[in-house]
Amino acid sequence: MKQKILIASDHAAVELKDFIKRTLKKWQWEDMGPDGSKSVDYPDYAARLARRLAARPGLRGILICGTGIGMSIAANKIRGIRAALACNPVTARLSREHNDANILCLGARLLAPEYAAEIASVWLETPFSEDGRHTRRIRKIHGLEKSGRGTAI
Repeated sequence: MKQKILIASDHAAVELKDFIKRTLKKWQWEDMGPDGSKSVDYPDYAARLARRLAARPGLRGILICGTGIGMSIAANKIRGIRAALACNPVTARLSREHNDANILCLGARLLAPEYAAEIASVWLETPFSEDGRHTRRIRKIHGLEKSGRGTAI
């Protein structure tokens, strides 16, 4: 059975979202919108996907807007989300290996479709390393979410 991946965009990124779904057939895509080019607000789609993902740990998602920045900021407001903006395969791989990112954010206006699909493929194929130092740092991120203050240095 194919692994389910949540995916959403804003109006500026519908074409790239559809390209990624068509190109990366190894995964089962759940498209959380939108369908057309009518202007929408990216925080609505980031929140929809992030809340769904936070309620079901183990799922992963991809959010795409013009730059990827807005989606990343909005998604990271949801507890349990570690959304990473990746601009190349190396940052995609490291966001999974070191940060256990559960959402990949991409910029449709900054990446050629083929390159964006390559970045997404690397991200989807890369597991979290579970190395002690990375696990410790993820726990500290969870502490920041709970207290709003985090660990004193």
